[in-house]
Amino acid sequence: MEMKRVNAGKLRAIGYDSRQRLLRVELDDGSAIEYAGVDSEVWRKLSTSGAAWSYYRDKIEEEFSGKRAAPRASSQSRDALNDLFGTADDQG
Repeated sequence: MEMKRVNAGKLRAIGYDSRQRLLRVELDDGSAIEYAGVDSEVWRKLSTSGAAWSYYRDKIEEEFSGKRAAPRASSQSRDALNDLFGTADDQG
């Protein structure tokens, strides 16, 4: 799932998987929440809203039940770890 960086209230990144209808939000404290069954129209409104934090609080947080998700490693973190330890391909 591709994440879109945002700076709205406590939101830091948002992403959507249209096939699974799964919305992921990452917050400024490093936590992540995933919401299942989210319509693509809700995603469109969140991702294009000038007030994404308000939209999230009013339309997503209150309408959908979310599950805490594991934080994703940033690509820079993954690259740094791969530099140190190699990748699975390097092990073979």
